[in-house]
Amino acid sequence: MRLATLAAGLLAAAASALPALAQQPADTVAAIRARGMLTCGVAPSTAGFSIPDSRGEWRGIDVDSCRAVAAAVLGDATKVRFIPASTQQRFTMLQSGEIDLLVRSTTWTLGREAALGLAFAGVNFYDGQGFMVKRASGVTTARALDGATVCVQPGTTTELNMADYFRANRIRFTPVIIDNIEELRAAFIAGRCDVYTNDASSLASFRASQGPNAEQYLLLPEIISKEPLGPVVRKGDWKFFDVVRWSHFAMVNAEEMGINSTNLATFNDSGNPDVQRFMGRSGDLGKQLGLNNDFAVQIVRQVGNFSEVWERNITPIGIPRGINSLWTQGGLQYAPPMR
Repeated sequence: MRLATLAAGLLAAAASALPALAQQPADTVAAIRARGMLTCGVAPSTAGFSIPDSRGEWRGIDVDSCRAVAAAVLGDATKVRFIPASTQQRFTMLQSGEIDLLVRSTTWTLGREAALGLAFAGVNFYDGQGFMVKRASGVTTARALDGATVCVQPGTTTELNMADYFRANRIRFTPVIIDNIEELRAAFIAGRCDVYTNDASSLASFRASQGPNAEQYLLLPEIISKEPLGPVVRKGDWKFFDVVRWSHFAMVNAEEMGINSTNLATFNDSGNPDVQRFMGRSGDLGKQLGLNNDFAVQIVRQVGNFSEVWERNITPIGIPRGINSLWTQGGLQYAPPMR
């Protein structure tokens, strides 16, 4: 009887363990290596952040964040398949495993991190929501937008922030809700709405894309929200979370130490212990992440440090570093030490 009871207990314990085993998070790093490719969700067309160039090559700060992860995991920054993700579909695509990583000008909020089963691994762009009007309207402040129609994307923090701001300031408005970003911008240009609201960086990107017509559009001075933008992963696979987080921190630390893609080799024989750890010559930091010890070197060699990424992608659309400067220069970009 005791043996039967013991056997029954063991079977019951094994059965109860099956759901837990079935719910073990996927090993994203192993999947990427088996596939030989990182899949990364990005915005379809946002200059400076993610947009195909005339040759179909993806460019932008979010694109380079994806490439940094590929360089860390695969040793090759070109091994990325970029998948355009709409504002409505982006989280579902990540949750379902259609993409490994989401880097799509996505704002880090408590609600998103608590409710969606997702985790933000860092901030590659500190932003805030603004408003754009046509200069010919004569409007120079958001307080003068009473009764305006406002073009906005649905399912975004932008939509919620806009409603909160206007109601708090007792400003009447009519939303013109359009999911596709290109259709939304076309609606604004065509006069279907008086105002276009989005992250200030996105508005600047749009204006820069207008070439000689850029001066027709005015970005109003009000910034009405905090919009920390950065890479997003599925919760549970903390190994991959660490890889994504430290891929960004590697670029920031490289800038702080003066290491870039053109002078990297000159640091090989540095006597600075921090530099030696960064270069993978001591400390086994890469191995602790499940990567090669020179993962940070591969990122900087193939993608650049954070300053290089910024200068390549953001400076051309006219956005100054500002709060995205290093902490040593009065900004918010601050990376923990690699030790």
